[in-house]
Amino acid sequence: MVSFGVFAQDDSPAGAPAAPATPPPPGREQARSMIVTQYGIVAASQFLASQAGAKMLEAGGNAIDAAIAANAVLGITQPYVNGLGGDLFVIVYEAKTGKVYGLNSSGWTPKALTIDYLKSRGIDKIDARGVHTITVPGCVAGWDALRRRFGTKPFGELLASAVFYAENGFPLPEIAARGWITQALIDKPGYRETYMPSGVRPRLGDVFKNPALGESLRQIAAHGRDGYYKGKLAELMVKFLREQGGAHTLEDFAEFEPEWVEPISTTYRGWQVYELPPNGQGVAALSMLNIMENFPLKDYGHNSAAALHVMIEAKKLAYADMARYVGDPRFGPVPVAEMLSKELGKRRAALIDMDKASCKVLPSELSANLDARGHETIYMSAIDKEGNIVSLIQSNYSGYGTGMVAPGAGFSFHNRGAGFDLVPGKPNSLAGRKRPLHTIIPAFMQKGDLAIGFGIMGGWNQSQAHAQFVANVVDFGMNVQMALEAARFTKGTFGGCDVQMETRVAESVRQELARRGHVITPLTGFSGAMGNGEAVMRDNKRGVNFAGSDPRTDGAAIPEQPAAPPLNAQR
Repeated sequence: MVSFGVFAQDDSPAGAPAAPATPPPPGREQARSMIVTQYGIVAASQFLASQAGAKMLEAGGNAIDAAIAANAVLGITQPYVNGLGGDLFVIVYEAKTGKVYGLNSSGWTPKALTIDYLKSRGIDKIDARGVHTITVPGCVAGWDALRRRFGTKPFGELLASAVFYAENGFPLPEIAARGWITQALIDKPGYRETYMPSGVRPRLGDVFKNPALGESLRQIAAHGRDGYYKGKLAELMVKFLREQGGAHTLEDFAEFEPEWVEPISTTYRGWQVYELPPNGQGVAALSMLNIMENFPLKDYGHNSAAALHVMIEAKKLAYADMARYVGDPRFGPVPVAEMLSKELGKRRAALIDMDKASCKVLPSELSANLDARGHETIYMSAIDKEGNIVSLIQSNYSGYGTGMVAPGAGFSFHNRGAGFDLVPGKPNSLAGRKRPLHTIIPAFMQKGDLAIGFGIMGGWNQSQAHAQFVANVVDFGMNVQMALEAARFTKGTFGGCDVQMETRVAESVRQELARRGHVITPLTGFSGAMGNGEAVMRDNKRGVNFAGSDPRTDGAAIPEQPAAPPLNAQR
């Protein structure tokens, strides 16, 4: 009897005694295999972007070059979640030194945009899709800072694939086609002309071109950072924003610079886990892990009722502190050290009742503002053959952000400022040249010879998804592909006991969680509501790279193809 998984073929001669039954091999527990190679890999949320990054590696670029090239293509192929009109955060792991670097390229508000400025115009609430939510986009400045510090290629090479797809087009893949048009934005200036140029909603397989975006990218390729923040393109953007009622000036664009920051970290059962410091939400992921570490999750079992209950409750406690204290640290102190202390983790863990969900962790007056957050983001990671890792996240905030497109620019402006508070004196209160509380966060973790760059997008889903990924790897021994694929929960709100959960979590577990007071909304299959992620891993001892890509998106992890000499040269 020869066994082929669940199928078997009996090769015994007629009339011979039956062969002993052979136990079938264990069932496959993940939908995709990891990519495993001694060379580089790019894992991005759209396969053409992964391919562009891999080709940059093949052209002699490093992980930083590959990440910029891939991110630029993502702005073409997934414009609803990222692009030149959004912000950027990055963690870079430098293999030769073992150092971890952080880049915060989130843009600031116009200098004139203050609470008093809005009140003088009769505005007491920020329109979530209005011009006052548009902070100076940080994406291009972030690319420039990365390239100058770690890259090896000029912008002309880095942006070539993106320009090609913008000018020559690409056919829409499955998931992108479903969400290409946001009906609520149809009447925003420039939206219909840019994303529905034929007047008909693009469908699966339709070829989409964006020559205006190609021209914007050409300006950056020719002039670098100044091709965006100064000159022709900057003048076009500022003129358009002023026409929409914005307070933006050429100086607001020209004077913006990203910030190199020291990543923050905590330990989790022997692993060092890194996030970026405020104004982002990464501190909440680390706070969650500090709380979770007080419980024997491995003994509870993966996606058991006890393990999920702990993580859901830890999410509420960690997010409550994040919402209360995090803002732009240039405008007031943020108690990061205290928030990351193991002692606080123990105190917060002691508040968890293992038999009952808590529905009142966050003061109710904060909930309404914080619950209304965007979640349209890309995450990608890259690793090169030397083991350098880039963990990069970039976003428009809500789908297409504001949906506003300046004539001839080819990209929509994000709405990252939608979360500002118009009540003075709070960490996230609106002020001129201030960065808002950010949801987008890249991550990195390492232990011994292993280093992992990872991230999972999706608004307030991100910190809780990061903590689940870390637990999958550390507590439950999953590889990076399985850790991304595993069924997840998410809670987008700050108050209440509501939680969304994929139905791949056993029904009996969901029933037990409901008994404990969780109000569960079941979501089938690999739900996009859980966000999607990518991960790369370096085994420094063996010099081997690994990668995984979340099946919840059109993404893929694509390896570098090494240059093999002709066969006659090998003799």
